Amino acid sequence: MSGGVDSSVSAALLKQQGFEVEGVTMKLTAGLCCDIGSAQAVCSHLGIPHRMIDAQAEFSQGIINDFVSEYRQGRTPNPCIKCNDLVKFRLLLRYARSNGFDYLATGHYARIEQDQASSRYLLKKGIDAGKDQSYFLYRLTQDQMKSILFPLGAMRKTDVRALARELKLPAAERPESQEICFVPDNDYRSFLKEHAPDTLKPGEMVLTDGTHAGTHEGIAFFTVGQRRHLGVAAGERLYVVQIEPEMNRVVLGRSSDLQTREMVVSDPNFILDEDFPVRKKVTVKIRYRSPHVPAFIEASGKETVRVLFEEPVKGVCPGQAAVFYDNDLVIGGGVIE
Repeated sequence: MSGGVDSSVSAALLKQQGFEVEGVTMKLTAGLCCDIGSAQAVCSHLGIPHRMIDAQAEFSQGIINDFVSEYRQGRTPNPCIKCNDLVKFRLLLRYARSNGFDYLATGHYARIEQDQASSRYLLKKGIDAGKDQSYFLYRLTQDQMKSILFPLGAMRKTDVRALARELKLPAAERPESQEICFVPDNDYRSFLKEHAPDTLKPGEMVLTDGTHAGTHEGIAFFTVGQRRHLGVAAGERLYVVQIEPEMNRVVLGRSSDLQTREMVVSDPNFILDEDFPVRKKVTVKIRYRSPHVPAFIEASGKETVRVLFEEPVKGVCPGQAAVFYDNDLVIGGGVIE
């Protein structure tokens, strides 16, 4: 429980359904992230116990250090996916099982269903298209999903908020957080300056033909597809089209230079089948807020997947997640290389 409206309503719904419920808040970073006081207030209001787990060491090593390392390499990571994988659904689920709980429930907007024919678990989008969070959950396994509940998956956010008001939950009017929990004010540049000053290594900015275009303060401050804050005066609109960490160089180009027909995805996880599909038609999301685009996926080497887009796609960004869907079913995903 973060102290927000989604986890609060999830707890309330489970209690209404007859479950014995306990609220658990993980302390992840000093002075930031979850509001422990708010979570305790909700639990008190619902009449359920609350406990806190100190996961700062695991979070620092697995999430924050990886976040810095990825930016250092000129990549753009998604720490929320990493946190779901390593902290929520590994560390916390392991804790739940070892302490006698049957299920771990979270406030994610996604659905888990069991296929009657195969008895395997399916991960599906939440029915609220604007809030669906299945993109962040593609690392889930069959073993994990049998012990996970998403009480809000079949609800819309407006209905969740209305129910919170009806139940007079302390979190009912709490605003949503859209930021990375450990980066104050979502200012990742300031965060990197403080925690990884070695990323402040000036270098060259060039156009796609190699022409010098200016200098930069550090490759960590740029991401593929970026248009603003380039610090370059040009007669046309320019975008970051490539980051070359080995040269400490940022390559700028036109919008058309961002178009690509294929990409390679590493460290894949397929939820229904552990093996790679030979060749499968899917839709792909290359960022959380990007549209679904039609593509074919196929095995490419031992631990990579080749993605072939039906039409050129703009802004494929190394370090981000690519998640594969069949309508509302999550097939799996991996990390864009």
